[in-house]
Amino acid sequence: MRELKPLTLPAIWNMSFGFFGIQFGWGLQMANMSAIYQYLGAAESDIPHLWLAAPVTGLLVQPIIGYYSDRTWHKWLGRRRPYFLVGAVLASLSLVAMPNSGALWMAATLLWILDASVNVSMEPFRAFVADLMPPHQRQVGFAMQSLLIGLGAVLSSALPWLLTQFGVAADVAQTGVIPQSVRYAFYIGAVVYLLSVLYTIVTTKEFPPEPAAAPAGPSAAPLGFVGEIAHGIWHMPHVMRRLAWVQFFTWLGLFCMWIYFGPAIAHGIFGGQPGSPEFQRGIEWGGVCFATYNGVAFVVSFALVAFARRGVPAKVMHRVGLLCAGAGLLSVGFVHEPKLLIVSMVGVGIGWATILSMPYALLANAIPPNRMGFYMGVFNFFIVLPQILAATLLGPAVQRLLGGHALGAVMLGGGSMLLAAVALSWVPGEKTA
Repeated sequence: MRELKPLTLPAIWNMSFGFFGIQFGWGLQMANMSAIYQYLGAAESDIPHLWLAAPVTGLLVQPIIGYYSDRTWHKWLGRRRPYFLVGAVLASLSLVAMPNSGALWMAATLLWILDASVNVSMEPFRAFVADLMPPHQRQVGFAMQSLLIGLGAVLSSALPWLLTQFGVAADVAQTGVIPQSVRYAFYIGAVVYLLSVLYTIVTTKEFPPEPAAAPAGPSAAPLGFVGEIAHGIWHMPHVMRRLAWVQFFTWLGLFCMWIYFGPAIAHGIFGGQPGSPEFQRGIEWGGVCFATYNGVAFVVSFALVAFARRGVPAKVMHRVGLLCAGAGLLSVGFVHEPKLLIVSMVGVGIGWATILSMPYALLANAIPPNRMGFYMGVFNFFIVLPQILAATLLGPAVQRLLGGHALGAVMLGGGSMLLAAVALSWVPGEKTA
């Protein structure tokens, strides 16, 4: 079995840089899709259902991509990089098309395509770290990914607001029209996405799998791989079963925020309706808030890299992050001044930094190396399942239980984060995994 040598920080930066572009595209989607839907005529209660594209595509695409990437070897691109490239090209084209949607059905269809493409390029990146780094260094690798994700999300979330502030895009506020600031931001995102992934492909080489360690090729029987996937899920590692509950409550909280934060701020604090200048200012300020928590995550990720190199347990760092994120989301319901939302976002940002890295650090050393891509894909089930739950139930819950107040859904997300911190108590630490 090949002995993996520790990588230098510049090498870890190079292999992780593609995540900067992936998160740039993802951040644009998270900060703007609810508003795009509303610009095109969607009611606030319809938004969660329109977000179903993301979890359903993830549920289908990620384990399949993980399964096949474990069994892929291309003489020029290697094992994971072919998927990086294909996903990046398709995602970039989708980002260009999205702000040109002329109807609600078109935007919803493009979101399906965009999410499938992002999953194709993103899922193998988690396995990429484990492929190339020795076990004791993987926590640093995932923390570096968190750092670059934070940087990409900061710039993408604030980009429409910045384009408006600097006069690059006209301040358009009309029902049925997607503002120029959003259009230009998506075009920029398409270029950044593709170039960032290409940088990682060019600067980082992969090792060919050793015959003894390589998994068997895909089953020749029609849909035979489905049985292999089902068997792998049934026999998932013990640590993964425990982490699944942490992920479920964590991402339920995040989706409560992502789906409803922008409309909640635009309507509840700025007093706007879709198509009004107040609504657009609220959505843009929501983007600034998203940029804030991602900026905090970027800064905190430097600390995570330093703590990881000094041996601070991933479980300890993740618990602190989840508690901070829960407190941050709960506090949003008590804020009436837009600028004070920045304080709430600091707590969310601390949690976001650990969410992006620490669960994978806890998991990576408990997964068989020859099934790394597959199990990283399966692990994402526990990201997409809570999103499906949020997309199907949040709309009725907001209307019937929360009196139509979207801020209540954001606070519900804070409570879910605290439940995730409690569930982390049953996850074995790194030494016992």
